[in-house]
Amino acid sequence: MADSTFDIVSKVDHMEAENAVNQARKEVEQRYDFKNIGASVEWSGEKILLKAQTDERVKAVLEVVESKFIKRGITLRSLDTGEPYPSGKEFRIEIALKNGIDSENAKKISKIIRDEAPKTVKSQIQGDELRVSSKSRDDLQATMALLKGKDLDVALQFTNFR
Repeated sequence: MADSTFDIVSKVDHMEAENAVNQARKEVEQRYDFKNIGASVEWSGEKILLKAQTDERVKAVLEVVESKFIKRGITLRSLDTGEPYPSGKEFRIEIALKNGIDSENAKKISKIIRDEAPKTVKSQIQGDELRVSSKSRDDLQATMALLKGKDLDVALQFTNFR
C-alpha cells in the first residue's frame, strides 16, 4: 500500500484579509472616538498601513483591525505587526501578512514531528511548506492533533490529505 501524505502550509486567504481591512476601515470612519484624529486603515502594496495622530490612537486602530481579522477567521499569528513610529505629524503602524513557513520554523516543526510523533511518520521540507507521510492514516491524524496542540509562531493549515 502507498504512503498517505498531507502538506503543512501557512497561507492567508487574501480575500478574507481584504474583507477584514475594509470592515475595519468602515468602523474607524464611523466611530465617534476616531473623529478628527486622522485615523485610517488602508492597503499599501502588500502591507496594511494604520495611521492616527497619537501613539495611543494608532494602537486603538490596531485593536479594531485585529478584532476584524479574528471575526473573519484569520489568526493573529498570520500578521507581522510592526511598532508604532512617528511620520510627520502622525503615527503609523505597518502590518504584513505572513505567507509560507520560513526555514527556521519548518526545521522546528520537523523536529517536533521527529521527536514526538509516531515513529512511522516522516517529514520533508519543500520550499515554504512541509510534506508529511506515513503508512498509517491514523498516525498522520495523530500528528495533526500534536501540531495543533503546540504553540508555534506560525498559523498552520493542513492540506492535500491523501
